[in-house]
Amino acid sequence: MANLPPPTQNQAYCTVSALEAGHLDLPLRVFLDNAAEGSVLNSPTLAFLIRHSKNNKTFVFDLGIRKDLQENAPPSVREWDKAFFNSQIPQDTAESLLKGGLSPADIDTVCISHCHWDHTGNTKLFPNSQFVVGAGAADLFKPGYPEDPTSGFESDLLPAGRTRFLEFRDLPPLGIFPHALDFYGDGSLYIVDAAGHLPGHVIAIARTSSDGGWILLGGDSAHHWNLITGESQIAVGRPGFVGGCAHLDLSAATQNIERIRAFWKSPRTRVILAHDAPWYKENKDGDAFWPGHIESK
Repeated sequence: MANLPPPTQNQAYCTVSALEAGHLDLPLRVFLDNAAEGSVLNSPTLAFLIRHSKNNKTFVFDLGIRKDLQENAPPSVREWDKAFFNSQIPQDTAESLLKGGLSPADIDTVCISHCHWDHTGNTKLFPNSQFVVGAGAADLFKPGYPEDPTSGFESDLLPAGRTRFLEFRDLPPLGIFPHALDFYGDGSLYIVDAAGHLPGHVIAIARTSSDGGWILLGGDSAHHWNLITGESQIAVGRPGFVGGCAHLDLSAATQNIERIRAFWKSPRTRVILAHDAPWYKENKDGDAFWPGHIESK
């Protein structure tokens, strides 16, 4: 069980809407220990709009893939995409917001789960937002591109003066998760340390009702649901990532998945991964996408 805090009287909560933000072809042997050779799964790269029930603040979790990736991303990213992922971006996060009647310029906060290129989008399209990332992400830009021409992280990705780097070590737990920031201070939205995949990786956990519903937005904690159910384990010794594993810290990533599994098994919870192909297949073009919203459990 996740041991999540019970709601208070007049509990604030969040309304969560999915946003189209691109697609990737995931070579499953890179991610799953028991995937068949040559198996590929076309998967979404999801972003999410989170709206507070009382203060009307807008919060976007992840930005997906930038539409001009093959023109303006660092060369190493373009090559990586062509070699492994074949990204498709019919609609980016900014366009998804506009399609539902909300301007990217009006987004209060953007939280990036981690700084891989399929989650960072085009940050320049959000000129007024405060950006929030895990503190571990800072070292990825020392130096970034173009100072280091081989880097996959652009030096100006995170806007100076508008970026908050979250230190988690002194923050309290959220149930089974060791460290979490109560973002609004009212128990409606938590940014949770989710180490393992990349330095600074975070997930978001939000209340979706005033009486006990929850959602966990898992970023790249797992690239496939078999890792959450336990039908597969994280692959190691495979090409495509540094060290032959999609997660830089295998032990931390495994512990994070175990916590997410316990959350998923708890009452009135929902888990959606950034590359959640089954969820996308079930909900594509439906009411879960902005301007609609994901129903609370």
